[in-house]
Formats: sequence, structure tokens, C-alpha cells
Amino acid sequence: MDFLDQINANIGIAHKVSNIYFRDSPDRDDVMQEMMYQLWRSHKNFDGRSKFSTWMYSVCLNTALTYRRRIRKSESLSNKHNQIPASPKSDKEEVTEILSQAISKLSEVNKAIMLLYLEDMSYEEIAEITGLTRSNVSVRIMRTKKELESLLKDKIL
Repeated sequence: MDFLDQINANIGIAHKVSNIYFRDSPDRDDVMQEMMYQLWRSHKNFDGRSKFSTWMYSVCLNTALTYRRRIRKSESLSNKHNQIPASPKSDKEEVTEILSQAISKLSEVNKAIMLLYLEDMSYEEIAEITGLTRSNVSVRIMRTKKELESLLKDKIL
């Protein structure tokens, strides 16, 4: 399978990472473009020791975090524009949005860990992507679940 086929087969990874780290559509679009560039640029370094999707998560997460830091440095007061309200969401969409908002309040590392955890990745895969130890991943997942529980306490019921 060539590079483009692998990217297309796993494009959902980039979308999930950009959606969890960026709320504004222009930022999501920009970081998606940056992710594709970084994937293309670093593809020659992919040695096949891990799954392509694991490597792609790693590149996308690192790109999103770097892009986010760059935005924060250059960001001054943001101008909020009035927007037309979106159509009502289904219960599932609303729960997903509430969970996304809660996850967005986590630290950068815990946000990445929960994204990978919700993708049903093993602790070993999460450790490989984030550069943490398996035991550290396990502890962080337990603590982050409690933190999310606290954040969501009154939101979903």
C-alpha cells in the first residue's frame, strides 16, 4: 500500500485530533493541512516497526500540539463574531459535544491519552505514541476518567 492509500485509509485520525484540539473551523482546516504536510515530510522516517495508524497518531498529535503553541504565542485578543445558531442536535450529538467540551478542558497530554483511549488503543500503543510508560498511561487514564466524571457530573443526566 502506498503512502496516499495509507493516509486515505486512516484520515479519520487527523480529523479526530484536529476536532479535539481546535474548535474553530479555520484552525481545524489549517492544522489538517499542516498534519498532511508533516506526514508527507516524515513518511521516509516511518520504519514499519509500529502500525501505520500508531505512527500517524503520533505525527498528528505532535503537529496539533506544536500548532496550538504557535497560535497561543501569536494570539492577542480574539474577536468573537455573532454566529447563526446551528440546528438542534440529536441526543447522541449533544452527549458527544458535551464529552468533547470536557475533554478539551484537560491538559494537552491527558487530552491526547483520552483521545487514544476512546479509540480503543491498548495501553502499550498509547505509551508508544505519547512516549510515556505503560504504567504512567494506566495511572493517567484512571485519574483523567475521575476528572472527566467531575466535569460531567451535572451535564449529562
